[in-house]
Amino acid sequence: MAESEQAGTRTRPRRGEEFELEVETLVYGGRGLGRRNGFVVFVDGGLPGDRVLARVSKSKKGYAEASTVELIERASSRLPDEDVHDGEPCPGAPWQALPYDRQLAFKAEQVADALSRIGRLEDFELEPITAADALWRYRNKVEYSFGEQAGETVLGFRPRGRWDEVLEIEDCLLSPEATNRARNELLGWARGEGIPPFDPRTGEGVLRNLVVRESFGTGQVQTRLVTSPARISKPPVDLHTVVEGPGGGTIGPTGVIGDEFLIERVSGLEIRLSHESFFQTNTTMAEVLYGTVREFLGDTGGVRLFDLFCGAGTIGLVLADLFDEVVGLEIVPDAVANAEWNARANGIRNARFVEADTRTGLRPLIAEVGKPNVVVVDPPRAGLSAKVTRRLIECEADRIVYVSCNPTTLAPNAAQLVEAGYRLVRVRPVDMFPQTPHIECVALFVRDGAGGIGDGA
Repeated sequence: MAESEQAGTRTRPRRGEEFELEVETLVYGGRGLGRRNGFVVFVDGGLPGDRVLARVSKSKKGYAEASTVELIERASSRLPDEDVHDGEPCPGAPWQALPYDRQLAFKAEQVADALSRIGRLEDFELEPITAADALWRYRNKVEYSFGEQAGETVLGFRPRGRWDEVLEIEDCLLSPEATNRARNELLGWARGEGIPPFDPRTGEGVLRNLVVRESFGTGQVQTRLVTSPARISKPPVDLHTVVEGPGGGTIGPTGVIGDEFLIERVSGLEIRLSHESFFQTNTTMAEVLYGTVREFLGDTGGVRLFDLFCGAGTIGLVLADLFDEVVGLEIVPDAVANAEWNARANGIRNARFVEADTRTGLRPLIAEVGKPNVVVVDPPRAGLSAKVTRRLIECEADRIVYVSCNPTTLAPNAAQLVEAGYRLVRVRPVDMFPQTPHIECVALFVRDGAGGIGDGA
């Protein structure tokens, strides 16, 4: 077939080709969708109504992927970018030019589309999306990258698709002001010490990342410096992580210099977090999310709750008063230790936590304590594997509340549960991440024939 490969009347664009493109809508992940001679093109950096100059990065049989080289004509609804650095919009806020009501509408549409198109699910209530309380300054955790510009060390974010560049960020509007101050202070120290930043292209250099976490409940700010192995002066941070090799991760042996733990307050609880423990990035909306889980369960509760992928135990502890027994399952040892401390610190005696992989740990847990009446599952973005879903079904819980950060992985998991005899009752999207395409949602499943179990309405 010729280089201008044809698919019916559609012309397949070539890698590296540039052309003008009208962005029609947004798809999951935040990319714009347009068409070139009838061929679908997904483009980064465009919003609906924009006309962009697009450059193709990948050309597949059924679609192409592209990036925006130039914004030729702005959509009439486009807002001015607020979070701008060195003339570029903040990479962490790709939807900031999209009016917030349209952000919410697109996110709700993406949840509905995933459940219907991927999961082929119907006859459930898709509830209105819950809007965020704050559109800016809501992030309690920020990960900066070190780089170099014109011979000077900078600290900021890597633009999407440009792994070897760093855009300096002096004041990210997604982050609280105290987080930005901590960033600026550490950068001043790094420049004063003359420590070279790590270069992922050559594998040389020392300074890799700065991770800043801030407690919205106590005001505590915790800093963690990530470096390559090197002899450096004592950094003015709480934690120092050393990472070897060319990779870009931030996990490695960590020494304690200041505060080892971050103390947060959420839903009336005091929560201790180690640096490896997962916690929702938006503290204020985390309370809303946990309240939604509680609402979906209703007032009946049950004898036993399993909290899977429990992290520091927050969801299970928030729900503990509804149950005789709460058992959390988590694979990260530090998170399990945090969860146990959190139960003791809050006087919750009916909760315990088990360090285990959910895939291999559920059967032994059931053999030890019995089957749960209710399961809450909050998996990572990849969702549940087929095997974990089968283990979840084996629990035979009357209710399952699934907290999802990715509707495209929730959908196939939901289809598996429905096929196994559960009914998807209701789904509510919750916006935890304004100015971004990310969306959280809570889904309630009720097992067919579960005695005395309503819909959590």
